[in-house]
Amino acid sequence: MIASARRQWLASPRRDLLAGTVVALALIPEAIAFSLIAGVDPAVGLYASVVIAITIAFVGGRPAMISAATGAMALLMVTLVRDHGVEYLFAASILCGLFQIVIGLLKLGRYIKFVSRSVMTGFVNALAILIFLAQMPELIGAGPITYVLVAAALAIIYGAPRLTKAVPSPLIAIVVISAVVMAMKLDVRTVGDMGQMPTALPAFHLPAVPLTWETLTLIAPISATLAFVGLLESLLTANLIDDVTDTASDKDRETRGQGIANILSPLFGGMAGCAMIGQSMINVGSGARGRLSTLWAGLFLLFLMLALQDWVARIPMAALVAVMIMVSVGTFDWNSVLKLRTLPIQSSIVMVATTATVVVTHDLSKGVMLGVLLSAVFFMRKVGKTLSVTEVQTSEPGALRYRVSGQLFFGSADLFAASFEHHGRPTHVEIDLTDAHLWDLTGVAAVDKVVFRYRRQGAQVQVVGMNDAARTLVARVGRFEKMHLPADAGALSL
Repeated sequence: MIASARRQWLASPRRDLLAGTVVALALIPEAIAFSLIAGVDPAVGLYASVVIAITIAFVGGRPAMISAATGAMALLMVTLVRDHGVEYLFAASILCGLFQIVIGLLKLGRYIKFVSRSVMTGFVNALAILIFLAQMPELIGAGPITYVLVAAALAIIYGAPRLTKAVPSPLIAIVVISAVVMAMKLDVRTVGDMGQMPTALPAFHLPAVPLTWETLTLIAPISATLAFVGLLESLLTANLIDDVTDTASDKDRETRGQGIANILSPLFGGMAGCAMIGQSMINVGSGARGRLSTLWAGLFLLFLMLALQDWVARIPMAALVAVMIMVSVGTFDWNSVLKLRTLPIQSSIVMVATTATVVVTHDLSKGVMLGVLLSAVFFMRKVGKTLSVTEVQTSEPGALRYRVSGQLFFGSADLFAASFEHHGRPTHVEIDLTDAHLWDLTGVAAVDKVVFRYRRQGAQVQVVGMNDAARTLVARVGRFEKMHLPADAGALSL
């Protein structure tokens, strides 16, 4: 236990602290922007980022992942804030956290493993595109000075690692570009132009809403949606960080941790949030691997807000835009595009559909759900076609024997039923399911259908080779072992 805690917290403190510093600087404009999207004061997004980051550092299941206020969650809050005010948002955020804790206690977070690689790739590519597009308002219509600063920052980000890796190159770029802008007194857009930062520590605050059934019915649907979208983005981001760092994470603990963070956030004036793929990639890309990086990102963000806000307000947006462009380029899976022609067509369709849906709707839950649905359809079609029914030669007159192999379920039931020859007048039919598995009610109904067809022809039918699970299912819902046609119809009991 002690060794594990030391590894998660103190394996590389210098890299974690430096990476967390970069993340904190990049969090400020995003937290303010997300607050404006949700229709609340910038302090709400900033306080949320501080509280969630600090909390998740202790209770999350994925070290080095950054959680804070996010755009995906902010978009879901607009209507509630507009129609009922920020206090109802605080209440909805608390209920969102409670939903997530229940999901975590039920250990449902682990089922993220059923999201296919194609869906994951589509999700990552879509977020990379959205991160890039989110920088366009800072570039479109900007003057040539801004373009030069962005280009210079990108040159530093990609060139500095060739000289030294002791300090993350995004941090070097932010410091150098900020120093140039201040020294030359360049008139460019800065962090201070995004909105006013708070000047006081977040205070404990209970939502000022009536504790009534009407309030619950009002916020519950929004809270449930926030919980689902937040967990989806968090767990998919955790999967991505797992792959990047080649380490495992506890998805159920992460689910519970997100819930705890989303309960504490509104109690200190913040809104619900979740993992941030962009900031998480900045963090691990800057060398972070431990929980200290997430904790320091939250603490340093608070320090920047309260003690250095005058300096932070002067950081040019061009430097932060360059960092986010670097993140989008590094996040996008370019290999997935280069291999479109060589990958199975079904995998390519799932990946492209997921990416396109997320980009068009700006709703990652819709894209991921479509991707999962398409993956399931293609999988069932593929598995359904693997079912085979082979007639086995026998010397016994009037006897037919069939060997079935593969998976018998609703996707292959029609193929199974059509594979039997029902002509002639066999006296005995044996259907061997030793190499097959019976999965569902439709599969059992298909077996019933074949058995009753032969029985109506006067044949005695045996179904052999079922495993224990299949026997249990047949005993519960099957009819061919329980129902028999009248004797004059030629039906014989098994």
